[in-house]
Amino acid sequence: MMNLVNRLEQLVEAFGWIARGCLLLLVLLVSFDVLMRYLFDLSPVALQELEWYLISPIALLGIAYTLKHRADVRVDFLYDRFGVRAKAAVDLLSGLATCGVGFYIAWMAWGYTLQSYAIGEGSPDPGGLPHRYLVKAFLPLGFGLFGLQGFADTLRALAQLMKPDDKLTEVRP
Repeated sequence: MMNLVNRLEQLVEAFGWIARGCLLLLVLLVSFDVLMRYLFDLSPVALQELEWYLISPIALLGIAYTLKHRADVRVDFLYDRFGVRAKAAVDLLSGLATCGVGFYIAWMAWGYTLQSYAIGEGSPDPGGLPHRYLVKAFLPLGFGLFGLQGFADTLRALAQLMKPDDKLTEVRP
């Protein structure tokens, strides 16, 4: 079971690195755009739209990566007082909820993305970027990864709950 958890988290980690790369690209792109605007009075619409488009992979791929690294906002004032089994039970419930929410939104977003593809949606602005469905594809992808991370958390909590009492250890800091 833990082998599957590790493989799922490797996938989430890989997409997290893509999100990190997009963040670096966004910073460089905004800097370039500002320099072009103030030095040469140039600011192409496509460049500005690309900045907005880069926010999608940063946010939507980053949610699962953030959850994997436990950098999400949590209310731990009660959780920290729980024993190992109680923490695993809470993690199991929250993992199941994460799976449900993530996979449901991914499934709902899939139709939205396909609709955008079917109509050949592009930018309404002259000089804007075509293929808007590519950006919208990060919705099902990002929430699917979120659901997968929830599934990994569920399996980890199950593994923790199935251990004998003398083998229990804290799984996450």
